[in-house]
Amino acid sequence: MDTRKLRVLALGCILVVVACRSTRAIILPQVESARNVDTLGQGDVIQVSVFREHELDGVFRVGAEGDIHFPLIGRVEVLGKRPEQVATDISSRLDGDYLRAPQVTVLVREQNSRKVHVFGQVGKAGTFSYQSGMTVIEAITNAGGFGELAAPNRTRVTRVISGSERVFELAAGDIGEGRAPNFPLKPGDIVFVPEAIF
Repeated sequence: MDTRKLRVLALGCILVVVACRSTRAIILPQVESARNVDTLGQGDVIQVSVFREHELDGVFRVGAEGDIHFPLIGRVEVLGKRPEQVATDISSRLDGDYLRAPQVTVLVREQNSRKVHVFGQVGKAGTFSYQSGMTVIEAITNAGGFGELAAPNRTRVTRVISGSERVFELAAGDIGEGRAPNFPLKPGDIVFVPEAIF
């Protein structure tokens, strides 16, 4: 093989190595950000894995009472806890009676409790990521603003408090025009803008 072909081959190998390194540099931060999860809430979906005990592995949705039901040990309180705290709780309850020093991992598959939902007469109804300090006007703006047939001053916000639904009726039109104080949202809130009655 002549010198020119060797140089081309060497350059190709270098490019492949650089491309692989670049791809890894892009992917790793995304994986790390997925692990950076706040506390768990109602509606979140978690995956629980127990090392070498595959029959105990499973995916669980946090219920209205803020708990999951895990094999062998039953109800596990997870509301307001971080995933690693839940893993420690499950491990300690399995240890002794069922397993010896089990290694438990908890990963978050869906963090639905950190979202708000906007429906009704808006530009684009849907589910949006909750940001700290988000208000009802911000949520409606994210959903494309009020629709042509909207009745802004009859906007409703539904919130689950201690397992029960509570509905707040808001004059969102007045809020948007600065005539009424804004309304802070919480993760999991449902914002509904009704249609005007003519």
